[in-house]
Amino acid sequence: MGKIDLVRSEMMAAMKAKDKERKNVLSGLLTELKNFQINKMAELTEEDENHVVLKLIKQSKETLEMTPADRQDIIDECNYTIKVLEEYAPKMMDEAEITEVINSVLGELSIETPAASDKGKIMKVLMPRVKGKADGSLVNQVLGSMFK
Repeated sequence: MGKIDLVRSEMMAAMKAKDKERKNVLSGLLTELKNFQINKMAELTEEDENHVVLKLIKQSKETLEMTPADRQDIIDECNYTIKVLEEYAPKMMDEAEITEVINSVLGELSIETPAASDKGKIMKVLMPRVKGKADGSLVNQVLGSMFK
């Protein structure tokens, strides 16, 4: 069962439970998934579905950052949206898993002690492997801590 069917059934359950906020978040997610599928003109892969979910989470976080502190209604709505969307997001890698991937990339590139000048070369190989599985800023932070 793909995410579209899963989200649709969860949305129906939220409607029956009269949980309007959850239904609205799931309705938005369902719309984004369907639009992505229409634009792609093919069935969505798991990677495509995860991309859509992560994009919506990122948008909500950006809205949260730009919201003035006195607009508690918007802050609460964004936090709730993020909480619901994270149920459908892929499990993100932690620092230990990222370090493991970085070490394998360093081994492939034959780099024993990474220097700041090697960063571009490392990131070029590293980012496609962790895309959608790890937060880019965390990857950058972990890699930066390895430089001598």
